[in-house]
Amino acid sequence: MSQFLWYALIGAALFCIGLGGLVIHPHLLRRILALNVMSTGVFLIFVALAKRAGDLPDPVPLAMVLTGLVVSVSATALALVLVVRIKHLHGSTEFPEDDA
Repeated sequence: MSQFLWYALIGAALFCIGLGGLVIHPHLLRRILALNVMSTGVFLIFVALAKRAGDLPDPVPLAMVLTGLVVSVSATALALVLVVRIKHLHGSTEFPEDDA
């Protein structure tokens, strides 16, 4: 197996782990962390897809990953500020349980 295939498989596994955490946990902070794990998986898949015939990878997907990292950090900071605001307003950071 090549190195790029390993990157793609690990990226897919990280995406699935993050998706599971997003669906299972009602706590908002854990959901934010699950979204970060999912984005890391997507970034690894993009790096794996950047393979070209030569020695050097394609720079366009790598630039997309770099831009995605900056956006991900900014979105995480905004989400954490919103979680703090929700905690102050409602006293809890978990979604209420459904009684249905």
